[in-house]
Amino acid sequence: MTLKDSIIKELRNIYDPEIPVNIYDLGLIYDINIGGKGKVVITMTLTSPNCPIADNLLMDIEKHISYIKGVNDLKINLVFDPPWDRSMMSDEALLELGML
Repeated sequence: MTLKDSIIKELRNIYDPEIPVNIYDLGLIYDINIGGKGKVVITMTLTSPNCPIADNLLMDIEKHISYIKGVNDLKINLVFDPPWDRSMMSDEALLELGML
């Protein structure tokens, strides 16, 4: 399993408590960049800029990803452009939410 695969696996264990779908399949993760010496940059968004659990979600990501072997430095870029919409969800997420 590659480092990116391990990161994705962990991201699929993190849920927005208001939505019963993991943040990866929900489409909140825009990019996972893995640089030299285990430097990982995750670019992500939220379903809303006013998300009340944003801080908790970012702490969960840091907690889960920082402990992966090979991750030596983690940065999370929170962006709102492009804005999130349901077209970013995986088919599995759409099915889980009864939207497919």
